[in-house]
Amino acid sequence: MSPAGSVTGWLNQLQHGDPSALDHLWDRFFHRLQALARQKLPTALKNMGSDEDVAVDAFTSLWHGVNRGQFPALAGRESLWRLLVVITARKAWHLSRDEGRKSVAPAPDWTLEQTLSREPTAEFETQAADECQRLIKKLGNATLESVALWRMEGYTTTEIAERLQCSPRTVERKLLLIQGIWSEEVRR
Repeated sequence: MSPAGSVTGWLNQLQHGDPSALDHLWDRFFHRLQALARQKLPTALKNMGSDEDVAVDAFTSLWHGVNRGQFPALAGRESLWRLLVVITARKAWHLSRDEGRKSVAPAPDWTLEQTLSREPTAEFETQAADECQRLIKKLGNATLESVALWRMEGYTTTEIAERLQCSPRTVERKLLLIQGIWSEEVRR
């Protein structure tokens, strides 16, 4: 078996359901993926910080794919990097394509003040609660679910880190992973 502190070891741990291995892979590859995304994106999207979004989405897709068993041949650093390059390039291309398709939306026939002055209906509150539950379940991991719930309850990154007995940076990575999972879910 591979050493636990190597990319191959972390990949093996990830394939066996250990989400903490993704943190190590994130540390090793995230900045390289972000740089790759920056190369693939048009200037306007680079300036909006979309390179980071693309890299987060790539890691989210890796996480989902590994959980679904989509990458059984993933065995080491080289195959992982090739897969991440393909996923990142495709995400950048899709984002560029989708942004290019957007047209200028007509101005809404409502004002912010009108919207803010209304109380939500009971039906809206029920739909919002159901959607929250659905998104929480999509995380598929008890730690991620807890982090998301605590964050929604208003806990700071530091407070969540204390609860999980980890570093605030680990919590930030988990929040980015949650954001990526939910972004992918909302786009469907």
